[in-house]
Amino acid sequence: MATVTYDKATRIYPGSDKPAVDQLDISIEDGEFLVLVGPSGCGKSTSLRMLAGLEDVDGGAIRIGDRDVTHLPPKDRDIAMVFQNYALYPHMTVADNMGFALKIAGVNKAEIRQKVEDAARILDLTEYLGRKPKALSGGQRQRVAMGRAIVREPQVFLMDEPLSNLDAKLRVQTRTQIAGLQRRLGITTVYVTHDQVEAMTMGDRVAVLKDGLLQQVDSPRNMYDRPANLFVAGFIGSPAMNLVEVPITDGGVKFGNSVVPVSREALTSAADKGDRTVTVGVRPEHFDLVDGAGSAGSLSKDAPAGVAVTVNVVEELGADGYVYGTAEVGGEQKDIVVRVDGRNVPAKGSVLHVVPRPGELHVFSTSSGERLSD
Repeated sequence: MATVTYDKATRIYPGSDKPAVDQLDISIEDGEFLVLVGPSGCGKSTSLRMLAGLEDVDGGAIRIGDRDVTHLPPKDRDIAMVFQNYALYPHMTVADNMGFALKIAGVNKAEIRQKVEDAARILDLTEYLGRKPKALSGGQRQRVAMGRAIVREPQVFLMDEPLSNLDAKLRVQTRTQIAGLQRRLGITTVYVTHDQVEAMTMGDRVAVLKDGLLQQVDSPRNMYDRPANLFVAGFIGSPAMNLVEVPITDGGVKFGNSVVPVSREALTSAADKGDRTVTVGVRPEHFDLVDGAGSAGSLSKDAPAGVAVTVNVVEELGADGYVYGTAEVGGEQKDIVVRVDGRNVPAKGSVLHVVPRPGELHVFSTSSGERLSD
């Protein structure tokens, strides 16, 4: 087992002057499951390949435990990698695929057989050991790839989008198995995905990247509750957080026909930056529905509180429903998503009046994108 440290690790591809990974600084604890997530081209796979030794490190350093592995070849790093496309040998049986790395390393046959059987038991693959990969389903092949990594007993597992070739139901099932397996084995794991739901459900901590830069690294719960900037706020969460630019007013922000209280520190920080507006973030589940006419909290006796959302689409999910609608905020039409009671969903074309819950508001600087609220 080992810690992993990215110490200002940088990768610049030949012919480019912009780093694919720019001074990445992350310390991963012994036995931790860290997920690297972000949109395509953000540098997450490059970061993983730098740790694996498959990409050069042009600046900074990478350490596994106390060893500086920045310029070591992959075979000397004591890591095992699980690829997106499984990378199994088609002419070998499952048992031979799982034990191949040990055979190359000169381990005796009895020990290889024992380790392969132990891994197969953990992964529920015992009855498939004599089969070839073509006789297995996608989920079974992925478990064979996992088994091949497990038998090597490496210090670090590296996984590059291992579930992306599976169908939706199997992805959910397999991600649960991988997370449970990692906790049982206690091996430090770095996992890359573009799927933020996967990241939030599997990782002990999640690191969000954008354009090669680390945006935030935190536990899934903290990242959901306190996104560090506008990018993380919009990326983490499904459906995404509603982000709306609103004017600052006395004691809070003007949200449609209501003034929503905001902390004095957030307003002071915005004023210090010269901002007259802030961008507020509201999760779909943090809107309250209010009555139509002259509601409490409204700036006008005649106008309803909050904003009027015209319902365009309703997604009914059983217990919950999500309303996808449009509202006029600050003179502009904005898309708004609101979670509603699944047994009492509004009709398409109807109008809802919604106000954000004061304690659940996220406030960001419109100019810099930084978080301003506590």
